[in-house]
Amino acid sequence: MSLIFDKKYKLDSSDKFDDYMKALGVGMMTRKLGNTVSPVVELTKSDDGKLVLSSNSTFKNSSIAFKLNEEFDEETPDGRKVKSLIVQDGNKLVHTQKCDKHSDTTIVREFEPEQLKMVLTVDDITCTRIYKPVQ
Repeated sequence: MSLIFDKKYKLDSSDKFDDYMKALGVGMMTRKLGNTVSPVVELTKSDDGKLVLSSNSTFKNSSIAFKLNEEFDEETPDGRKVKSLIVQDGNKLVHTQKCDKHSDTTIVREFEPEQLKMVLTVDDITCTRIYKPVQ
């Protein structure tokens, strides 16, 4: 199975997201807001061949444009400046973020027709977020 492009997925369930944000040093107010929104995620291809991963919510919109297997600079939605690398493993995108000030994080996004499963890991904390297709 390969990646699924141009399909929107809305957050349906989230487990341990507050713990994950806390481990990254995200402040309480931002965590409270982050726990109340249901972002919509979409993966598209741009004309220059880059992949674009966007996340839109009432709280914050963000997107990253990247080429697979090429390191790039990223500013995360919570303001961390990281070096990122995204590789494809079948229908998964494995996103590694390296940061000088905090622990490295890994985000695995598994694209399926009926859901997008996102597993976020920092230190010994694993957060799972399930997104369902938007009709």
